[in-house]
Amino acid sequence: MAERLVVIGGDAAGMSAASQARRRRGPEDLRIVAFEKGAHASYSACGIPYLVGGEVDDVEALVSRRPEVFRDELDIDLRLRAEVVEIDLDRRAVAVRDGRGGNPSWEPFDQLVVATGAVPGRPDLPGADAEGVYGVQTLDDGVALLRALEDKPRRAVVVGGGYIGLEMAEALVRRGLEVSLVDAAEQPMSTLDPDMGALVADALRDLGVEVHLGERMEGFEETDGRVSAVRTENLTLPADLVVLGLGTRPNSALAEAAGIPVGETSGIVTDRRMRTPVEGVWAAGDCVETFHRVSRRPVAIALGTHANKQGRVTGINIGGGHASFPGVVGTAVSKICEYEVARTGLTTAAAEKAGFEPVGGIVESTTRAGYYPGARKMKIKTIADRGTGRLLGAQIVGQEGAAKRIDALAVAIWHEMTVEEMSGLDLSYAPPFAPVWDPVLIAARKAAEHIDRLDGKA
Repeated sequence: MAERLVVIGGDAAGMSAASQARRRRGPEDLRIVAFEKGAHASYSACGIPYLVGGEVDDVEALVSRRPEVFRDELDIDLRLRAEVVEIDLDRRAVAVRDGRGGNPSWEPFDQLVVATGAVPGRPDLPGADAEGVYGVQTLDDGVALLRALEDKPRRAVVVGGGYIGLEMAEALVRRGLEVSLVDAAEQPMSTLDPDMGALVADALRDLGVEVHLGERMEGFEETDGRVSAVRTENLTLPADLVVLGLGTRPNSALAEAAGIPVGETSGIVTDRRMRTPVEGVWAAGDCVETFHRVSRRPVAIALGTHANKQGRVTGINIGGGHASFPGVVGTAVSKICEYEVARTGLTTAAAEKAGFEPVGGIVESTTRAGYYPGARKMKIKTIADRGTGRLLGAQIVGQEGAAKRIDALAVAIWHEMTVEEMSGLDLSYAPPFAPVWDPVLIAARKAAEHIDRLDGKA
């Protein structure tokens, strides 16, 4: 009799796991059933801000594989609008409620993949559940926000200055709304050092966003059940709609209720093969915690890149192969109109918390040779360990051609290179692409010189 694999969650991690398992085990050996509570599966959540902003004009463009591909070509029983509401480990079954409501039905499993993703932060404040307050995490959320824009709102408030908040602020400006952004922090993007975050705040203002920093939320005002304003300690900002950009947390409640261990980050605990401590139960994607290769601590980072890789690892292992997920260094990029923002590794504060003695600084350069048409300004901040010279983190804020330079810095961090080693890297050069000294090399060299000065060598 064929073994039965149940997958909870039909996006990147879940469907990558199902697809990889199918490639290695046919339907006569492994029956695969995947449950997705939303109306879409296998889509690009990272593309939602561009759908809302109008750069992408079709919802289906964000769907990587249509449901019939999984069903007809891969023989994966994908069921949409089917929410798993309980996991019974003793019974080896999950309770599933379909979109029509009614009592849930029990579906047995031999092996289980939990790929429930993340949930957007929603403040526990008066009016947070009012109509017109949107969290944007799934494609269904994006579609709902698009429908709200059909009513021609004039004023929008974005609460929170993380990646989603910034990208949604740009999207709403592109749609012609008056946009305000509110953040309790002194600068947006807590994944950057404050001095680099200040550059992002300036970019938002250049875009036309009204930025209110250091403002702690107190609640949302309502009129007839619909949001009408955002209230902070010092401000009342009128709003026709509100978008929450307060980050996400692992959607691990279902697993935790079943007795599947959850770690200090609230993410599900797995080993590097994506196995939970429960026999036959796997987890992957935004719902898990993973290993940070610099801090050596567990982290929960919601990114489609990690989710796809972890799903692939899970599926290979279920299929009888051997694969492992080696951890992360926290590399991410974002775009705010003409400005590009990138980061990798640890911030200065995170490096101190991890026991390092961070040093470094900011260098200014251009994306091309200064004399070549189209050269744009950029700033790179490098963070190194004073004792060893090892690169610990890097951040970039610049214009077109700046952000992807973070990849070279991420590779250096991954392989524990020192800034002195980095300064001699053989990077490509031609005037249309870089100055003769690439900004990455300048940043590494300056950090190395700074370490030498601290050691009394220069």
